Amino acid sequence: MLELKNVTHVYSNGTRALNNVSLAVPKGMFGLLGPNGAGKSTLMRTVATLQTPTEGSIVCGDIDVLKNPEKLRETLGYLPQDFGVYPRVSAYDMLDHMAVLKGVASSAERKDTVETLLAQTNLWDVRKKAIAGFSGGMRQRFGIAQALIGNPQLIIVDEPTAGLDPEERNRFLNLLAEIGENVVVILSTHIVEDVADLCPKMAVIVQGEIKLEGAPKDLIKKARGTVWAKTIERADLAAAKDKHEVISTRLFAGQTIVHILSDTDPGDGFEKVDGGLEDVYFSTLAQSRRTVPSASVAA
Repeated sequence: MLELKNVTHVYSNGTRALNNVSLAVPKGMFGLLGPNGAGKSTLMRTVATLQTPTEGSIVCGDIDVLKNPEKLRETLGYLPQDFGVYPRVSAYDMLDHMAVLKGVASSAERKDTVETLLAQTNLWDVRKKAIAGFSGGMRQRFGIAQALIGNPQLIIVDEPTAGLDPEERNRFLNLLAEIGENVVVILSTHIVEDVADLCPKMAVIVQGEIKLEGAPKDLIKKARGTVWAKTIERADLAAAKDKHEVISTRLFAGQTIVHILSDTDPGDGFEKVDGGLEDVYFSTLAQSRRTVPSASVAA
């Protein structure tokens, strides 16, 4: 269990990236969903001990993360949003080098670790290939391989599927699902489908604050009856936004499907829809826009 209590982070320029964040993250996949600039990466870097929050506490199991960051690092796997490696080194040699850095001293143990992880991430056939020649999905799978060195109990992956094609995305998500059965895995993303596909628990962060938390299926059930849809001409979109609280739009066959938020029947030809997690997410963003933020928020 990972527990964050009242975590706040203010940068030296006055930007309040996190504001009183409290979360309880159980074993398994946990989705942290939010738009770009919501504070997701700041929160992930803070949990990963790459920066110290201005206020608050973070506890992972019996480890006080702020007092004993080195102890957490011993049991942490981290795949940041921008994962850089030496591009001309082969996957095998790079993973072996990173195992040394993580304290796997025995050459026999390193060999077993490296070969197991390359097989688990489906990179065995390209183990001798330079990472510079990897596709985006292969690089992300290598990133997960290095994050798994040392059998970590807490794994953080930050925006892992951004830019991946559908096939690589599915392969990567299946790998995460397999990993997330026995450890705490935090999936930080702005892609709703990733959370919907993988995570039994989730939270939405907006403007550095947790706006929603729970099980996706429960949040979807709670939102039923508040989302309405209508197909309109694109030219009528501005009028719809003036009259209703539009939470999302999408094009279909040259027309625009509008989803709005309303506790009662809005009339005007709108029909109630059984919304999914995307509607829950967009509704949360819409409700957050009603209040003006007190300070700037960074990624």
